[in-house]
This record gives sequence, structure tokens and C-alpha cells, in this order.
Amino acid sequence: MSRGRRYVLDTNVLINAFRDAAANDWLQAFHQAHAPGEYLSSVVIQELFAGVRSPADRRKLERHWLHRFEAVKRVVTPSPLAWRRSGDVLRALRMREGLELARVSKSLGNDVLLALSCREVGMVLVTDNVRDFERIARVARFEFIEP
Repeated sequence: MSRGRRYVLDTNVLINAFRDAAANDWLQAFHQAHAPGEYLSSVVIQELFAGVRSPADRRKLERHWLHRFEAVKRVVTPSPLAWRRSGDVLRALRMREGLELARVSKSLGNDVLLALSCREVGMVLVTDNVRDFERIARVARFEFIEP
């Protein structure tokens, strides 16, 4: 990972850091090295808020994540074009790989939006979910790395 690049952290990277000391150590080191180029996706915000278990956890999430990124205007949101193209990507996966749309998890649709919005703004996605993002990248090129 080079300095000067801009990164979006996937939900799984953040959740792993919340739950695992070694993953949290990695995230803290990442923050130290790349904080000026670190962004939060509105897709990730949705997934994090959906998983909140208590009002206290929600307040912590807002205070320690959302408000910090909003204050410095570092929230990436899929554009209308990304939404439209996400349908194209899902259709291409259906046609090329036999993806059954009726069985597609909401998270795969979110992953497509996340990938396309990162591509639109020239950011690198940091994710532990390599399998799904490799699948998406076969249809819509974008840059992603593992932590």
C-alpha cells in the first residue's frame, strides 16, 4: 500500500478489528499510515448500523466512525450510475456464471455497489472478502487488496 492512495475499508475489515486484537492492531497501523487517504462508504455504514446490537453500540459507532468521516467529508456514496451499473454487473454474473438472482444475498448486491463506487472515485477497496470481489472484478474491473 502506497502513501497518497485513497482507501475504503470493507465492513468485514472493520468488524474483524472490533472483534479480534490482531485485526485491530492491523487497523490501527493502517490508520497511522493512511489516515489522510482513508474513506468510509455509505454501503459499509448501512451494514455496520444493521449489525448494531444496542443503543450504546450505535452511539459508539456514530461517535467513533460516522461522525469522524462525515466531519472531514470522507464518505463515499454510490452514484446513480453506480446503481444502474450494479444491475448490469449482476446481470452479467447471471449470464456468465449462472448466478441465480433469487438466491443472491443482499451482501453481494452491496459488494457490487461498493466495488463500483470505489472504481468511480479511483479508490482502493480493502477487504477480507476476496472471493466475492474477485468474482465481481471478472465483470467490472476495480482495485482491491487484502489487509
